[in-house]
Amino acid sequence: MHENEIAQQVIDATFKVHTRLGPGLLESVYEVVLAYELRNRGLVVDRQVPVPIQYEGLKFDEGYRMDLLVNESVIVELKSVEAVTGVHKKQCLTYLKLADKRLGLLINFNTELIKEGMHRVVNGLQ
Repeated sequence: MHENEIAQQVIDATFKVHTRLGPGLLESVYEVVLAYELRNRGLVVDRQVPVPIQYEGLKFDEGYRMDLLVNESVIVELKSVEAVTGVHKKQCLTYLKLADKRLGLLINFNTELIKEGMHRVVNGLQ
């Protein structure tokens, strides 16, 4: 399945989760429920995936953790914040580069309309 097809499944599942739960919950709640919803759709979902940092030829395991990695190709970063800022988008792009992935979805569940909380971040993807 191509990254864009996976992203569409994530977006559809996000709409369902947001419709049922609404805004205002902790990020961890949305993470576990969205992962459940995506698995029910037949996707492979890994939670809190560690990504080491490479620096000057050294590997540091104290990197970050992706919220969700879907079908080993799409990173999903979840937020439950007042507003997504430019630094959140740049952070997602950095995650894509470190993990050598091409597509990320930055999703803020703390919005009245979930479409306002969805952001596509790409790293060399058309």
